[in-house]
Amino acid sequence: MLRKQKYFLWFFIVIVSYLETTGQVQANKPPVPDTLTPHTTLFTIGDISITGNKKTKVVILLREIPFKAGEKYSLQDLVKKFEDARRQLMNTTLFHSVVVAAKDFSGTTVNIIVQVRERWYLFPFPYFKPVDRNLNQWLVEQKASLSRVNYGGKLLYNNVTGRNDKLKLYLFGGYTKQVSLSYDRLYFDKKMKWGMRVSVAAGKNREMNYNTINDKQAFLKDNDDFVRTFFNTQAELTYRRAIKTRHSFGIGYTVEKIHDTIVMLNPSYFNSGRKRISFPEVYYNMTYYDLDYIPYPTRGYAAQLAIGKKGLGSSVNVWQLSARGLGSWHLFPKTFLTIDMFGSIKLPFRQPYFNQRFLGYQDISMQGYEYYVVDGVAGGYTKATLSREMLNFKIRVPRLNKGKEAEYVPFRIFAKMYGNTGYVHNPQPGENLLSNKMLYSGGFGIDILTFYDVTFKLEWSFNQLGQNGLFLHRKTIF
Repeated sequence: MLRKQKYFLWFFIVIVSYLETTGQVQANKPPVPDTLTPHTTLFTIGDISITGNKKTKVVILLREIPFKAGEKYSLQDLVKKFEDARRQLMNTTLFHSVVVAAKDFSGTTVNIIVQVRERWYLFPFPYFKPVDRNLNQWLVEQKASLSRVNYGGKLLYNNVTGRNDKLKLYLFGGYTKQVSLSYDRLYFDKKMKWGMRVSVAAGKNREMNYNTINDKQAFLKDNDDFVRTFFNTQAELTYRRAIKTRHSFGIGYTVEKIHDTIVMLNPSYFNSGRKRISFPEVYYNMTYYDLDYIPYPTRGYAAQLAIGKKGLGSSVNVWQLSARGLGSWHLFPKTFLTIDMFGSIKLPFRQPYFNQRFLGYQDISMQGYEYYVVDGVAGGYTKATLSREMLNFKIRVPRLNKGKEAEYVPFRIFAKMYGNTGYVHNPQPGENLLSNKMLYSGGFGIDILTFYDVTFKLEWSFNQLGQNGLFLHRKTIF
């Protein structure tokens, strides 16, 4: 689309130049310079028309568009701005597709049209998900035990008011009895630079990870009593002055209580053999995204910085600084290189067990070590991935209503090879051997990207322990 638009603009320039020289341009039209080139002629942005936004407010779309009416750009810059606008709107995850193009011209004034196709935003559905860190750990080590599954109901409501806000409600049974509610991005200023997020969660478990032995999580289960209860609430102020950078300032309060048996098995779970802690926290986060597609980037840069303080006294006292950066570059058409780096430090170094979780938890992990965790207080990793898009196609979904537009399920399939290296420092390693040494892994695999940013990853990984195997991962907004 952008290439066709570029050719159209060039054609427009040639015609105007010809009419100017033959005297056929009307007297009331602005004169066109004799040396009319894409680099010397500035085009003025006229009207910006938006179509297809049945729910999303126009002001939300305009917030993501990197140009305004009245601004002037050369042809080269204008084409780039169209692509930047399309990319920013897609990265809101509000739309299936976005087209940004020139609508028509009046002299050197160009009117813009933005066409969007909205997603479905309300997802009330049953919930079923293993609690283990990855699918391999649940399938192989836990034998796909249904006792290690959270089930219940989940409500995701994106774009609640049409302002790209999000409401989440979880009601879980099974492994964790939990209720949680969060609301994100309540803008309260006209320019939509300031927003707010609030959340509250409470729950309890009959089983919990009380220690790490031989670099694997050790669990205790009590069928007659709950071994852990927790409560957490947070309030966060967000600031987004421009398009690519967001700042967050938050406060929170947490209460956790564990069973006497946990204290007996691991007196250092909390400090000094405690079985109950409560602490406030404050934090600051900065995120920067300049990526072609945030859920699966193939070009651009991203960075995250986080600093926080938990606790005020001796029961909990930790400062944490974390940084993460990602870069992706196209080496050839459909072939790209991605570098992902992460580092973190916790001070002071002497921390209770529940504050030592480092590598293998959530999305801080290394391929090839899915069956292990590495605890510690400082360290990081570097990952390099070379990928190539192999297939890009759509499958048509049969229409139930003849008057409705046809629906398609997109699929993009990538082949890749990768290598990881990392290190975690732990001044109290205990019976664990993977901390305080360099770690290496690598492998190859396939990524499948489909509807609503769902990604399936099939990876055959090798680690320095001489182990290898097939590992399955899934990433989804749900």
